Amino acid sequence: MRIGDLMAESGVGFGTSGARGLASGMTDWVCYAYTLGFLDYLKEIGALSAGGEVGIGGDRRPSSPRIMTACARAVLDRGGRPLNLGPIPSPAVAAHGLAHGIPTLMVTGSHIPDDRNGIKFNLPTGEILKRDEEGIRAQRVERPAGLFDAAGAFLAPRSSDLPEPDPSAYRDYVARYLDFFPKGCLAGLRVGVYEHSSVAREAFVDVLAGLGAEVTRLGFSAVFIPVDTEAIRPEDQVLARDWAASGRFDALVSADGDGDRPLIGDETGIWLRGDIAGVLCARQLGARGVVTPVSSNTAVEKCGGFQRVARTRIGSPFVIEGMQRLVADGLGPVVGYEANGGFLLATDIERDGRILRALPTRDAVLVAVTILLASVEQAKPVSALASDLPRRYTHSDRLKDFPTQLSQTRLAALQSGDFERDRSAIESAFADPFGPVAAIDATDGLRITFASGEILHLRASGNAPELRAYTEADSPERAETMNRIAMDRLAAWRA
Repeated sequence: MRIGDLMAESGVGFGTSGARGLASGMTDWVCYAYTLGFLDYLKEIGALSAGGEVGIGGDRRPSSPRIMTACARAVLDRGGRPLNLGPIPSPAVAAHGLAHGIPTLMVTGSHIPDDRNGIKFNLPTGEILKRDEEGIRAQRVERPAGLFDAAGAFLAPRSSDLPEPDPSAYRDYVARYLDFFPKGCLAGLRVGVYEHSSVAREAFVDVLAGLGAEVTRLGFSAVFIPVDTEAIRPEDQVLARDWAASGRFDALVSADGDGDRPLIGDETGIWLRGDIAGVLCARQLGARGVVTPVSSNTAVEKCGGFQRVARTRIGSPFVIEGMQRLVADGLGPVVGYEANGGFLLATDIERDGRILRALPTRDAVLVAVTILLASVEQAKPVSALASDLPRRYTHSDRLKDFPTQLSQTRLAALQSGDFERDRSAIESAFADPFGPVAAIDATDGLRITFASGEILHLRASGNAPELRAYTEADSPERAETMNRIAMDRLAAWRA
């Protein structure tokens, strides 16, 4: 069976970041087969040696240990050696693979609810890109006789397939930051770490405390919480404001389930938008080239702080490809970021003889440390770091359980390719609150710029059955109001 056919059959397919689907659909057989397809593709392109190691990490979803074990069995059955990296941030898994020249995979659904899960695949050189996805889809695998029952579960599960966790990847990930940033550089800062169920919670504490910050653990949860850094839950906004009201913190930090997307809160308990955090981080690191998706705040161009800014489709594979193009043009340092706050390093960063190695995958810890360091070096509270940026503000939200096909059908009705026709259709749907249309961008979904300069971007999620709306305006209140109006209009599309 082709992996592509199995994806269609199981409902577990490639999204913007790896394969994802309902945990119930990610049976032992499906996860085993996808891992076989990944390994066979690696052999095809000469990226897997006989008997070689394959690193496996996971998040704290209830289904993750089972899926990690299924992946490990596939590695064993292809003659490899599974290396259990344990519950660990996705960037730590990727960094370990890059450092040791081995492929890795991360079992995670990131920010989505725990009735879903996924697998992120990494080559020895970094994340798989879209061309690699096609190569994996094309692989053919056979279902071994007597290994699975009719429902796709192992007939004889073996916990021994997944070895005891190896702590080296976690230690190296923490050392990556303690060795690069100056000793004691965060001394005097009081930082609250919103732990919830993120696999990044230990890393935040160890890195921030190791750099001198006074760290307080907050909001620990033994039950998985789907914290989304792009559509922040109302309860997470309330938590941040309540913690900040105590006057105990200069900043708050957190991340999503797998620790690749950050949440940075200022001293007032306001979570920074991810695309503003990206600009601040890129500036602090001295980037000359910046790559970001079309959904990100236009302040990155308007601020004039970077030599080149390139826009891409949404998803880290597209950002990585964009970074590769800038690096090939001889530009450096080159970084990338997304509206969800994930930050990627395409090139090494050098400071006073210390080197932070390139890590072209989303990373939450880097963003937190860099922004906190900017606060210290500029002697400004976190809330003031963006004060010199152009006054552009974004907001985003999503309609959950909105069928992907319905999203695509509705958006396609507004995207014929004829500007006058599309403008008329869009103005019919949204002109009352937003005014006439000035420009339409179909790079990824439907991004509409109105004559007022305000922006509405509609897009079907690539990871879950959700319809997302991004808005941008000259005030945070207007961006939020626009988003609320848009969500009300989009909710009517269900009919």
